[in-house]
Amino acid sequence: MKENNPNLKIAYFGGEPLSVPVLEELKTAGIIPNLIICNPDRPSGRKMQLTPPPTKTWAEENNIIVFQPNNYKDEVVKNRLTTENFDLFIVVAYNKILPEWLINLPRYKTINVHPSLLPKLRGPSPIRSAILNDMRETGVTIMQMDKEMDHGPIIIQKQMLISEENWPVDGTELDVAMGKLGGALLASIIPDWIAGKITPTPQDHAQATFCHKISKDMAELKIDPENLPSGDEAYQTLLKIRAFAGWPETFFIYDNKRIKIKQAEIGTNGQLMINRVVPEGKAEMDFTSYFG
Repeated sequence: MKENNPNLKIAYFGGEPLSVPVLEELKTAGIIPNLIICNPDRPSGRKMQLTPPPTKTWAEENNIIVFQPNNYKDEVVKNRLTTENFDLFIVVAYNKILPEWLINLPRYKTINVHPSLLPKLRGPSPIRSAILNDMRETGVTIMQMDKEMDHGPIIIQKQMLISEENWPVDGTELDVAMGKLGGALLASIIPDWIAGKITPTPQDHAQATFCHKISKDMAELKIDPENLPSGDEAYQTLLKIRAFAGWPETFFIYDNKRIKIKQAEIGTNGQLMINRVVPEGKAEMDFTSYFG
């Protein structure tokens, strides 16, 4: 698309885990941002080594300028964004609240990829919350942003149905699938959005539901590895294991050690089966190797 309009200036505000899959879809469609804005580098790993976010790594690999502001009150940051005359801002899983002046700055305003069928699951964890809530139907919304969270009018939506045989889906897999779906949908509407051919539709705010930020303490399970749950308790536990795959990862305490759960399923007898674990201080292994 930018080949047809080389003067179009796009800034992309991206965070994990959706940002890179969306960028890949935009790149495939020939839509390359002029500037990528992402979170600052953070200490990571056991050695707490300063590590760039995946969005920054992608930008550098694709020779795109990167900007990593801590906030939007600093005058240097304001000048950086107000002096370049951007045409469009795109926001994907970016975890900083954008002020209203910034949202309204570009010529064609600011559009957002949100991984739920708004107004359902407004908030910071729609993908993982969909799994926790046993929702087989989800999807992606492209909306025009306003000053309230996930509140703006809808440009387009696309449903994603998850088959029974693939449910409950792994959270990391659903992250990627939703990122790809959202990126392809975003790329498909940008030309018409720029051309003024789309009138966004206000959300039905009375139907809004909300999800909350996921924290590490939510991932602890109160289970006995020698007497694993069955029935509905087993199923609800499996939903949590699958929803929190990748981060924060479910765990339980056994013999004063933290045991992370990497793979689990429901057995034919309806009992939870844990297949792979990472015991504290050890490498990943079969559940039976550690508890057998």
